[in-house]
Amino acid sequence: MTDEEKIDSQENVDIAEPAPEQPDAQWYVVHTLTGQEDKVKTYIENTLVDKKLDDKIFEVMVPTEDVIEMRHGKRKTVPRKFFPGYIIVRMVLNKDTEAFIRGVPGVTSFVTSGGNPVPLSEEEIESIMQKTQKEKMAQKVEIPFSEGDPVRVIDGPFKDFTGVVSEINQERGKVRVMVSIFGRLTPVDVDFMQLKPDKK
Repeated sequence: MTDEEKIDSQENVDIAEPAPEQPDAQWYVVHTLTGQEDKVKTYIENTLVDKKLDDKIFEVMVPTEDVIEMRHGKRKTVPRKFFPGYIIVRMVLNKDTEAFIRGVPGVTSFVTSGGNPVPLSEEEIESIMQKTQKEKMAQKVEIPFSEGDPVRVIDGPFKDFTGVVSEINQERGKVRVMVSIFGRLTPVDVDFMQLKPDKK
């Protein structure tokens, strides 16, 4: 091949333009029907590929914490949502992704400003992530009593005593009850599982 042919060949080669840089994905808050958060999350995750949006929508999160509740006389760990009626979605916002999210069954709207979806700040999303991780490590105890509630002790050294709740320690799962001992009101600390409402 002569030098002229080489030059002509190079001139005929199409030089591909560099692909435009994709904007950084951000976290957006999406409002859902209360109780539909998990269904919305599952629908989005299962539909992304078919809608060819898996390169624009990357993660859906329903922030939760583990809470210990009393059910049928037994402790049970159940997840509880931080923000009932909301999910957060990490995505590149454009007309297609916005329309898709708005059209998901169970979604009512984005959290907006002036009608436009507003991304969470780095500080806000970091706070949510830290809280989620922290709660996974330390379970909360959901105590089904309030101060002033009349209760009966059903187990332990104060079994069958009745009294009134005066203080609740959520972290330890303890309840302070004012009971009458020898005619004097005395505070006793018991596990919340050792109590039941005193319905007279």
